[in-house]
Amino acid sequence: MSFSVGDTFTHVRTCDRYRPIYYAAASGDFNPIHLDPEFGKAAGLGGNILQGLCTMGWAVEGFVNYLGDPGKVSKVTVRFSRPVMVDDTITVVGKVTAIEGGKLTAALTAKNQKGEDVLKNTVVEARV
Repeated sequence: MSFSVGDTFTHVRTCDRYRPIYYAAASGDFNPIHLDPEFGKAAGLGGNILQGLCTMGWAVEGFVNYLGDPGKVSKVTVRFSRPVMVDDTITVVGKVTAIEGGKLTAALTAKNQKGEDVLKNTVVEARV
């Protein structure tokens, strides 16, 4: 596959009401802010929220879809900036910013349906 600086990719995922439960089962993160809407409200979150690492996983999934091979991913940096709520739709947009020395670097943004950043300063790298 051929990669070029300036390439872009988009990935969209929706947080259905079961996603935090599925992710809890896979990750072991059973914090009640992820599973119990009333607990999430009491914590000031407005309801239960998706685990941040699941949101990050969706961003990396978009990058992997572009790369075509998850084994090429070598580094991920991210800043979690806003919780993902149940029923949020997250759009990840990535842009290849550099390819040098066998390393591809891309910058990603992840926004909810309101246009609010849920991840900031997200950079992913891959061996190519």
